[in-house]
Amino acid sequence: MWVRPWRLLIWSVALLAAQASNPQAPVYRSTADMVPLFVTVADKNGRLATDLTKDDFRVFDNGRAQPLTLFDSTPQPVRLIVMLDVSGSMIGNLPILRAACDQLFARLRPDDRVRVGTFGHTIEIGAAFTGDVAAMRAALPTAIAPDAPTPLWRALDQAIGEFRDETGRRVVLVLSDGQDAPAMSFGQKYIGQLDVTDRAEREDVMIYAVGLHSRGRPMMPVAGGNLGAMMAQNLPDPGLGKVALDTGGGYLEIGPRDDLAAAFARVADELHSQYLLGFAPPARDGKSHGVEVKLAASGLKPRARKNYLAPKSGSGRFEPPPVFR
Repeated sequence: MWVRPWRLLIWSVALLAAQASNPQAPVYRSTADMVPLFVTVADKNGRLATDLTKDDFRVFDNGRAQPLTLFDSTPQPVRLIVMLDVSGSMIGNLPILRAACDQLFARLRPDDRVRVGTFGHTIEIGAAFTGDVAAMRAALPTAIAPDAPTPLWRALDQAIGEFRDETGRRVVLVLSDGQDAPAMSFGQKYIGQLDVTDRAEREDVMIYAVGLHSRGRPMMPVAGGNLGAMMAQNLPDPGLGKVALDTGGGYLEIGPRDDLAAAFARVADELHSQYLLGFAPPARDGKSHGVEVKLAASGLKPRARKNYLAPKSGSGRFEPPPVFR
């Protein structure tokens, strides 16, 4: 049957319109032959550098240069778990916490997916990843118990485990204003800072952290009247920044007069401005390898995870998961 030319033109236009409205999402595939690195690059003033090329990067595995087999500077989809401290010291911070999350949600891309979690007396994480901003806002805390503790490391450990089979870039953003002080149950395994760092390395999870100085919380007396210890009560956990930087994320510390919403917006901007690099693992020994990213140009500073778990020969499995392809 012959098709009239004008009908063929209409069908062609309709097909192109349908393809434009439903673009093909990037596909992530696990491979034993690739180590993925998401890299943030900024200048000395903190401005993001987004116009670099493959030739600008150098990658080292245990001190030895490795050729790049993958380079991509386009924004990559994010699977993000936002963990919010709802310990007693955060009561006065609830309005700015919610406003900061609104700034974060407003900067998400259509292919990003989020779960919102809280930690205090209990650790609660939303049941499913969603791109629905209304659902994200509905999951934000509306009240805080004044006697709630800060199970920081246990909360991060649980968040890492929630990614399971999620493909793509897996990120935890945590906001906390206090030292880790878990409410331990009898027989419960202790989770500390190193446990979180090790698990993030094994499961290729990037952690961003925002440490908030407590606003308006009175200092409580401590044994011996140590002024430094009293002042430390109003500071975020000192290990928070190290965990974030070791896993390739970033750390921002927010003072009483600083803008928390701007900090959350900065995290979103960084996540959508990272470079994806890949290289073949030089050894299949199942061990932790140090990895370092350097730049050919001066005046710029790269930030990426510092370690990865190499595949084990004959295992058929590679822990650092999903690589863009």
